[in-house]
Amino acid sequence: MSTPTRPPNGPTGPQAGGQPTRPPAPPVVRWVWWAGMALLLAWNLYTFLVPKTAPAASLSYSAFLDQVRSDNVESVNLAGQNAEGVFKTAFTQPAETGTSPGVAPTVSPSGTAATAPVTYTRFTSVMPVRNDDRLLPLLDQHGVVVTAKDTTGGSWLLDLVISLLPMALLVGMLFFMGRQSQRGAQSMFGFGGSKARLYNLEKPGVTFADVAGQVEAKADLLEVVDFLKRPERYRQLGARLPRGVLLIGPPGTGKTLLARAVAGEASVPFFSISASEFVEMFVGVGASRVRDLFTKAKAASPSILFVDEIDAVGRQRGTGLGGGNDEREQTLNQLLVEMDGFDDQTSVIVIAATNRPDVLDPALLRPGRFDRQVTVGLPDRVGREAILKIHTRPLKMGSGVKLDLLARRTPGFSGADLANLANEAALGAARHGGSKVAMKDFDEAMDKIVLGTRQAALVNEEERRVVAYHESGHALVARLTPGTDPVSKITIIPHGRALGVTEQFSEDDRRNYSRSYLSGRLIVLLGGRASEELVFGDPTTGAESDLKQAAGLARRMVGLWGMSEELGAIWYGVGETHPFLGREIGSPREYAEATAAELDAAVRKIVEQAHLQARSLLEGHRACLDALAAELLAHESVDGQRLDALLAGDGTCGASSDDKEEVAISVP
Repeated sequence: MSTPTRPPNGPTGPQAGGQPTRPPAPPVVRWVWWAGMALLLAWNLYTFLVPKTAPAASLSYSAFLDQVRSDNVESVNLAGQNAEGVFKTAFTQPAETGTSPGVAPTVSPSGTAATAPVTYTRFTSVMPVRNDDRLLPLLDQHGVVVTAKDTTGGSWLLDLVISLLPMALLVGMLFFMGRQSQRGAQSMFGFGGSKARLYNLEKPGVTFADVAGQVEAKADLLEVVDFLKRPERYRQLGARLPRGVLLIGPPGTGKTLLARAVAGEASVPFFSISASEFVEMFVGVGASRVRDLFTKAKAASPSILFVDEIDAVGRQRGTGLGGGNDEREQTLNQLLVEMDGFDDQTSVIVIAATNRPDVLDPALLRPGRFDRQVTVGLPDRVGREAILKIHTRPLKMGSGVKLDLLARRTPGFSGADLANLANEAALGAARHGGSKVAMKDFDEAMDKIVLGTRQAALVNEEERRVVAYHESGHALVARLTPGTDPVSKITIIPHGRALGVTEQFSEDDRRNYSRSYLSGRLIVLLGGRASEELVFGDPTTGAESDLKQAAGLARRMVGLWGMSEELGAIWYGVGETHPFLGREIGSPREYAEATAAELDAAVRKIVEQAHLQARSLLEGHRACLDALAAELLAHESVDGQRLDALLAGDGTCGASSDDKEEVAISVP
């Protein structure tokens, strides 16, 4: 399975609560409003706190001329017909009359004439004509400093803007705060609205050309595409639109990509939401969001509604300790009702994806809701090669990269794993300063993904020797046991949490495993422990993971697959994983205590038999074991070709067909 190389379309369209899309205000706009608020505050502080200009006496023109003749005017500023200036000596208004010649009477706040004397240092006056020929010679004669202001170039519009600016800022700030309050109210009342994302159809979408490795799944979905394109072709024959399609498969196989490809091929609106977005703390919110989502999808009909990870709300009701979850179960009930509520004329298809179909509620899986179940499995070798071609398309590839070889080396990889492999190879090439991605970069990326991140090499010589013999035991047993997967690499360089790794790759994709293959797998798992016992006589903790895998495999062979001769071909449910804790505890055991003891004895017998066979192989090829361990101690890593050459170089190490017959596996 593959993901597209171009970026997906961005989410657009309706948002929560059914409100039209309102993008949030840009940060620049918000900062402008805050700056305006700061300026308004500074303006007010300046108005109220900065001291005002001293009061000025309002003189008649005659009184102004008298003050000039009296040499009591220091300076004057002429602006058109207006004159304002500064007295040399403070001018005091006489108290007995409340006025002086040419001085306007001062009025108290009560409206009566003021009786207290008032002293002025400034004055203002208005000239009867703009140009008085007597004024300038008189001012020059008495040494008055004269300044003039040009009033012809002034703008009344600028004065108006300056005067109205504080009010405009205040009104704008109030409007902005009102809008924010309105949005907050909409968000509060839209709590139960759907959070689905509607992908824009005007941008290039995903099509089946962007999907590789899922030929069968695409064939199942082509009919859905054709129905969305030409619904009348089917309706005239009485056919009904399939209401739901459930995509089932492991993580990373491209279920979401397939759903988007259906929408891209049909050119219809595509609503996408994760099932976990339905569930909230408050009971009833999820059901409300389901109703709102289906309302939007019906309004945009024909359309596709994609629900990812539907097991988040579609789990079986009443499971778990203490019953179910009220909010999740109400959401599931509403989903069941909505999927039943489609009429035959509503072209809305619900596509859901899950990797846990075993936990879904039976009512959700019945025909009429999810009419079809499409399995999206792991790609085969041909599919993996096609996926690698898509993901390596944007990379600068070296001439030595062989995608067919990479496809053979990656059984069990999903589309997401292959995308990660291509990306890690590109990152490694850039890190090493390469101009193109070479095959060695893919090899390094494979080691990083499969084995784990490379750690510092072991320093303790005794530890290195133990790990070398342990990994040599795995590799030699795998080489000598018929039917096992070939060894591709052995290393004693720590990777991840492992001190050493023996890497095996299957030459073909396997979906069905025989008892002899599983028994051979057990022998290989226990080869490391047997090597430690044979060489050192003192086993270490390094075999913990091997023992855990061996015990789990043997338990499944006995309890699930009926591969024990003592117990026969009977399913006991031993080794089965339970998704629900309550079901595992509450389900009665379907066999007696005596049978449980027989199950344990059969598991132990299979493991012990594999252990003895592994030790027997190593005892018969001790020279090969020592040679391989010495090679690992010298070079730290040995690939599959070097392993074959090393074992073939010694007559006692060659694993011929006769050798394999000699060590044929005996199954208990």
